[in-house]
Amino acid sequence: MSPATAQGHVPPDQRNFRAHLTGSEEVPPVETKAQGQVLVSFDKEFTELSYTLIVANIDDVVAAHIHCGPAGQNGPVGVTLFGGGPTSANGILAKETVTEPNPGNACDWTSLEDVYDAVQSGEAYVNVHTLGNPSGEIRGQLD
Repeated sequence: MSPATAQGHVPPDQRNFRAHLTGSEEVPPVETKAQGQVLVSFDKEFTELSYTLIVANIDDVVAAHIHCGPAGQNGPVGVTLFGGGPTSANGILAKETVTEPNPGNACDWTSLEDVYDAVQSGEAYVNVHTLGNPSGEIRGQLD
């Protein structure tokens, strides 16, 4: 049993998580009309993390990531969800499946099970970065 499961933050069989992304969740808060939703799903073997990242009213997006860190604190990047741009989006920004966290990430995540444990324990959030707000314009804690 993983440490996160032992803590009982969420049911141990939960494989699907979500977050509502807003500027008010950024640290420090960002005044913006942008918002988003992200849906994250892990397979039973922790070999795949599938996600859909939907955004609205946001311009010049350059990146989106899963970061390690609790609500109210900034943390390093662990998994890249989107890179490129800048692009303006209303709708699906990215929909992919990844098979591992970013190599050498500062979260010390070496497997998708590490990412899962962080999400289950409330220690992971999604951040969307823009040219105007390079440290993040919208953010939401995965739960």
